[in-house]
Amino acid sequence: MNKKIKKILEKKNKTKIVSLTAYSKSIGKILDGYCDIVLVGDSMANVLYGLKNTHKITLDNIIQHTKSVKKGIKKSLLVVDMPKDTYSNFKKAEKNVQKIFTRTGCDAIKLESNKKNYKIIKKLVQKKIPVMGHIGYTPQFKKKFKIEGSSKDKANKLLQEAKLIEKAGAFSIVLECISPQASKLITSKLKIPTIGIGSSSYCDGQILVTDDMLGLSGFYPKFVKKYANLNRIIEKAVKKYTRDVKLNKFPTIKNFLNGSKPRK
Repeated sequence: MNKKIKKILEKKNKTKIVSLTAYSKSIGKILDGYCDIVLVGDSMANVLYGLKNTHKITLDNIIQHTKSVKKGIKKSLLVVDMPKDTYSNFKKAEKNVQKIFTRTGCDAIKLESNKKNYKIIKKLVQKKIPVMGHIGYTPQFKKKFKIEGSSKDKANKLLQEAKLIEKAGAFSIVLECISPQASKLITSKLKIPTIGIGSSSYCDGQILVTDDMLGLSGFYPKFVKKYANLNRIIEKAVKKYTRDVKLNKFPTIKNFLNGSKPRK
């Protein structure tokens, strides 16, 4: 078993698991100092490419960004989202997973899972491929954004789904937009860690889209806490740079490569 994955499993019921997304080396390097898990998420479709949903992000997109992030990662577990339609059957899933691992050197993959594809998870795990599951609101399959597991019956259905994924061999599972009661139930019944997004503090860990929590994306649902406003900071810096260029205050002599004034 991957040592990094073993560390994640050992955190169950002991230490909260910290997770964030990254799409580049520079961000990956920063997160690596603090995060247990760094996810190259298909959320890049919205954050980087301005798409309405995650459906059109491609395998090549995911691979290229993961290669960049990997260069900044030393300690964190690097997990990669499987794009929509890349794991609709086991043969396709195995082929695409091998591409991801071979080209990126990542540690694990994540796929949005349900009762229909837990067998794919099982077969991938049997091939020694580490898999993170994902239930609740699954953007690749559900159009309407809503809280899942709000009633006792619905919570139990989610629990059964989670148990199937655990039985299939997944090392952890993301609970997205699941009610506090349901996330508490699932977390208490599973032996593998749960990673919440919009699913309460009962989960074993949390994940957010980094651009959301830094105030860059413009998408701030209730479950997101903004820890910075980088939009404002970047705008202020660009404004100052623009002023300096127009007033011929940049570059100055200390910015010249040879340290001397250019010849007239």
